[in-house]
Amino acid sequence: MSADGTAPQAEVSVFSTISSAQPKQALSLHKYLSRASIATPINLLLFSVFALLVYTQLRPKPPAVLPKAPAPVVFRTFTPKTLLPFNGENGQPVYLAVRGRVFDVSPGRNFYGPGGPYENFAGRDASRGLAHQSFDREMLTEDLSGPLDDLKDLNADQLENLQSWEERFSEKYLVVGKLVAEGDAEAPKS
Repeated sequence: MSADGTAPQAEVSVFSTISSAQPKQALSLHKYLSRASIATPINLLLFSVFALLVYTQLRPKPPAVLPKAPAPVVFRTFTPKTLLPFNGENGQPVYLAVRGRVFDVSPGRNFYGPGGPYENFAGRDASRGLAHQSFDREMLTEDLSGPLDDLKDLNADQLENLQSWEERFSEKYLVVGKLVAEGDAEAPKS
């Protein structure tokens, strides 16, 4: 509509042409155009999906929670008696010694902890047993107050076995201390 109240010429001619030729079609087109709206079911559905996507992208997110850091490991000196409690029982970590170095093998608890195939070595010096490829109790030093096993009677193959085990432990596990004999000057005072 123009300011004087008359319809613009283009609209009048379209409707007048349609209305003069086919009056019913002109009326239905006029009704359709007057009723046409953006509120169709598909438009409402699309708008709802759009609103949901915007909400999920812009809603506040909970702060990220970092996992708790493991307790720091302090390098310390062990004797055979002070190493013995670290056998994985009662929630203790699993330590074992190889040639005087104490390894934390807790990540391999299934192997070295209680019920594992190498549980005899937990909390003990495993050097002789690893050198002999034997996991029997007879390979363990019984006298915990005596000197450490010097391994002097091992042959070349046994020393090679021990070396490969030691390298494997060094690659996989942390060294948490060293093992000294009970009367050694570095032994912890009880």
